[in-house]
Amino acid sequence: MEDSFLSHGGKRSADDLIVNGIEIYSMKIDSKVTSRFAHNVITSRAVNRANVSKEVVFDVDLPKTAFITNFSMTIDGVTYPGTIKEKEVAKKQYEKAVSQGQTAGLVRASGRKTEKFTVSVNIAAASKVTFELTYEELLKRNFGKYEMLIKVKPKQLINHFEIQANIFEPQGISELEAQGSFITNDLSQVIKKSFSGKKGHVSFKPTIDQQRTCANCSTSLLDGDFTIKYDVKRDRPGDLQIVNGYFVHFFAPTNLPNFPKNVVFVIDISGSMSGIGIQQTREALLKILEDVREDDYINFILFGSDVHVWKDTLLKATAENLKEAKDFVRAINTQGMTNLHGGLMKGIEMLTTAFETNSVPKRSASIIIMLTDGQPNEGVSDRQEIQMNVKKAIQGRYPLYNLAFGYGVDYNFLEKMALENKGLARRIYPQSDSAIQMEGFYEEVANPMLTEVELNYPENAISDLTQNIFKHYYDGSEIVVAGRLTDNDLDSLTADVKAQGAENDVMFSEQADIEETAKALQEQEYIYGDYIERLWAYLTIQQLLDKRTVAQGEEKENLTTEALELSLKYKFVTPLTSMVVTKPEDNEDKAAIADKPVEAEGQIHARAVPGTQSYPTHSYLYSRPPIPSLYTSVDGDPHFIISVPQKEDAICFNINEETGAVLNLINDPVTGIRVNGQLIGDKRVSSDAKIQNTYFGKLGIENKKLELKLEVTPEKITLQKGRKKTVFTWLDTVTLRQEGLTVIINRKKNLVLSMGDGASFVIVLHQVWKKHPLHQDFLGLYTLDSHKLSERTHGLLGQFFHHIDFNILEIHPGSDPKKPDATIVIKNNKLTVTRGWQKDYRKDPKHGIDIPCWFIHNNGAGLIDGVHTDYIVSSIFGTTVN
Repeated sequence: MEDSFLSHGGKRSADDLIVNGIEIYSMKIDSKVTSRFAHNVITSRAVNRANVSKEVVFDVDLPKTAFITNFSMTIDGVTYPGTIKEKEVAKKQYEKAVSQGQTAGLVRASGRKTEKFTVSVNIAAASKVTFELTYEELLKRNFGKYEMLIKVKPKQLINHFEIQANIFEPQGISELEAQGSFITNDLSQVIKKSFSGKKGHVSFKPTIDQQRTCANCSTSLLDGDFTIKYDVKRDRPGDLQIVNGYFVHFFAPTNLPNFPKNVVFVIDISGSMSGIGIQQTREALLKILEDVREDDYINFILFGSDVHVWKDTLLKATAENLKEAKDFVRAINTQGMTNLHGGLMKGIEMLTTAFETNSVPKRSASIIIMLTDGQPNEGVSDRQEIQMNVKKAIQGRYPLYNLAFGYGVDYNFLEKMALENKGLARRIYPQSDSAIQMEGFYEEVANPMLTEVELNYPENAISDLTQNIFKHYYDGSEIVVAGRLTDNDLDSLTADVKAQGAENDVMFSEQADIEETAKALQEQEYIYGDYIERLWAYLTIQQLLDKRTVAQGEEKENLTTEALELSLKYKFVTPLTSMVVTKPEDNEDKAAIADKPVEAEGQIHARAVPGTQSYPTHSYLYSRPPIPSLYTSVDGDPHFIISVPQKEDAICFNINEETGAVLNLINDPVTGIRVNGQLIGDKRVSSDAKIQNTYFGKLGIENKKLELKLEVTPEKITLQKGRKKTVFTWLDTVTLRQEGLTVIINRKKNLVLSMGDGASFVIVLHQVWKKHPLHQDFLGLYTLDSHKLSERTHGLLGQFFHHIDFNILEIHPGSDPKKPDATIVIKNNKLTVTRGWQKDYRKDPKHGIDIPCWFIHNNGAGLIDGVHTDYIVSSIFGTTVN
């Protein structure tokens, strides 16, 4: 029906529906939620109204907890599907795509809770394209409600825009609400919602006129968050459901007395926390103290170079003690290094002593919340030793929650340590609402209702059980367990739950009749396929990936194999698989790769405490001038370009230094990867030049773990692996694959280097006329998959591989009418910047493609850490600063 809008040709689109020659005539989000498991299909359709080929971009923000399961694009009736493969199998197609300058790495982080999926394709005049993306996720319960949040941002008026959500819950729906941050009084009438019994329905279908910001405007009101929240009826503590040999057990008892809790806050006060970090921490702790109940016990441990405590033991949260605690918090200030081990061990010791001396209630729930923004560099600094000592000290008695403030932390280390101790890690983003983020996390764990929760099922009747033992159950959350039935003759399934309550031990029993359950779930309008089996697979993969994070050796290999097999069987894009997307370009099909990033790489693999929620957000389809995929690069004389994905923009700067200087571009002490570049100049200084132009005439890439050194000049390429050295020239065409290493030389064009799980680099050769009186050959460096390097990566380029944000203020005319000036707020600095363009030479080394960016003057002063001369090193593989 939607396709027929254009096929009859009787109605011509209005001009305000066309942007850059592209009309997006249909956009639909179709969500089916069955027993909390959401199956989402996003479909966008567009037509090229121009007389020439145009690029169309499909741009979607997904929740970090979701797994993509399918993607296709159909152009003039021909469908190009995405296929999900093992990551290593997909790697060859990836390398080919990179060597040809094509898009690679289509999924990237785009916000706190989302990752962005982007595909672009050129379509001919009058051609139509349909994009369809499917993803699945288990909705988590938070503060008593399941929540789906959709960021609506189509960027232009859409003839047929529609959101449809159908919810089916066998327990029955108790409440349902839908709202949007962009909803006006008129638009509020467009939201339709209803629920009755087991079914709920939400729709939002504004007309073109209802989408307009004003009566005659061509801009869209649809720009913001669309939120759906609901809960289910809870006549019993839990609910067992069985379909086609798989079961799921939802457990969320209500009306239980709260446990008193014992909370030790372990706070980093090292020098790097100064400014917004410590200010927001104080603000958050003061708000938390307002919400602490009188029967709770609290204490504060501060660690800089030394460890300081508020009190020698935990204190009850009486009014008098809370007043004193607030005075202590207000006086917290920064000093010294980061003695993380000392602070954490002191907090554990304090909780242990409190229980041994009976100074806290026997029936109480204990937690440790640690906040840090840096890396251990005082006292015990070896991460493995810290993990071992912490695990040995806690002995599984209470969960450890690690809050990672900003991007200077070793997130992987904090996550492993938390998971080993029945907790989780959460990133706190260093922005104006950091305090609210910290408060929000505390509220999630502020109301423990049960401890030592264990859900048991008949051993001889089930197998492949997901996690069934939980340290705490928090009010407003939900515990979910799934498994497979092995007894085909079973008539019913019984679940027994035992836990410690605030007043006594408690037991719950649930029973499900298999035949009756199957009948109750036969609502085909709402149910898609074997949803409980897919829910089980989704949950199992996530938990295997969590276990894999802390495992080592053979155990890690076995967990990887199991998670990979499930990912491929159920066609989930996980950190172990990739989606290969075939795109028709220039009369041939070219591949692009969609990977799932992980939070420890500065991107995703979000994990949530029972009850937390990660939200789906969608930007959808839009048209724009062609720009390359996002990366960081240095090319030209030398121009540095830093992509900022969440702004869909870039910042850039130049470095002016003497010829012969060697600059450290990338240094990752974790992966052992380092990249340096040596500057060369023009053959002579032009008489009218204020300074000599400089370029990179030599690049050195080293990977200590692979015992690899690659030295590249415009004349030759020297590869040393261990003791073996091989020399190539730019006249060679080479594809070299060894364990963990791929080198591709495209004759007289570029070199592509991929190193196992590390980043990939493209080195572009720029050749000039040999008799040119001024210029000489030089090199450009492009870094792809930079998120695969660790958070400790630094260097002139490397410091920007992880999150950076900025705001542009006061745009005004500059000295060049075509290049306005503005004020940029970045890294707490206000700088004057100029709008301009730099060149991307990956696809076209001769002419390049213009990349718009905000140019920062004076060798990147105020943007780069320190000054540019801090990055001068002794040699092409050197580490010491001159």
